[in-house]
Amino acid sequence: MRVLVSNDDGVFAPGIVVLTRVLNERGYSPCVVAPDRERSSVGHAITLARPIRLWEIEGGGYPEGVKVHASDGTPSDCVVLGLEAVAPESKMVISGINRGPNLADDLTYSGTVSAAMEGHFLGKPSIAVSLNCTSGEENEYYETAAGAAVSILARFREFAFPKGILLNVNVPNIPSEDIKGFRITRKGIRVYREKVTPLKDPKGRSYYWISGRPEDVLDEGSDVRAVSEGYVSITPIHMDMTHYPSLEILRLAGFEN
Repeated sequence: MRVLVSNDDGVFAPGIVVLTRVLNERGYSPCVVAPDRERSSVGHAITLARPIRLWEIEGGGYPEGVKVHASDGTPSDCVVLGLEAVAPESKMVISGINRGPNLADDLTYSGTVSAAMEGHFLGKPSIAVSLNCTSGEENEYYETAAGAAVSILARFREFAFPKGILLNVNVPNIPSEDIKGFRITRKGIRVYREKVTPLKDPKGRSYYWISGRPEDVLDEGSDVRAVSEGYVSITPIHMDMTHYPSLEILRLAGFEN
C-alpha cells in the first residue's frame, strides 16, 4: 500500500525518518513530502500568496529507494503537493512521528494533526502520530511510536477505516515492551498556566514569549489520562464542528426571520 508520509518537524527530523524506515521494513510503500524546516504549531495554514518550492532529497537516514521530497511550504501544503503532484496513487496519509505530544486542545495548533487533516479533506484515510516526549528527556523512543503506527495500520487490513474521521495517536515515550496496550480515547483537557511571559530587550522595549506550563485534567477515558498511564491513545477526530443542540436554541431565540 502506498502511504504518503509528512510531518511538521521537518524532513530530516528523527521521527519521520524512523517512521518511514519501519513502514518500508513492514512492506508498505512510503513516499515522503515534508517541510524543509520545523513548522511546529502552524495549525492548518495553507500558502496562497507565493509559489511553493518542492525538491527531491537524498540521504538523511532514509531507506534506499524511498522517494523523499522537501518543500518550503507548511505541513498542509506538503500533503496537498504529495497527493496532487508527487504520489496521487497514495492510499493513506500518516503524519509524524511528532517530537512531543498532541494531546487535548494542543491538537488545534498542531501542524502534525493538520497535515493528517488535509489528507482527510482530500479523501484519504489519515493518521497523526506523536511521541509524548519533552526536551529534557534523555531518550526518545521513536521506534515505539513507529511500532504502534504499523500495528494500527495492520488492523485496517481486516476492518475498513472509519469514514468521516482521522485518528490522532499519542504514544508514551517508553520502550515498546513497557507499553500497556491501546486505548480508544476522547480529546482531554490541557490548561496552560503562565502562558505569556513578558520580557524586556536590551533597549528596554517590551516583548513576549508564549509557551506556558501545561496542566492536564486526567479524566477517565481522555487521551491525556491514557498516555500518562502508559497506554497508546487513539482519538477519532471529525471535522464537523457544528454544535447541533444549539441550532434549535438559536431558532427559538429568534435569530431566523
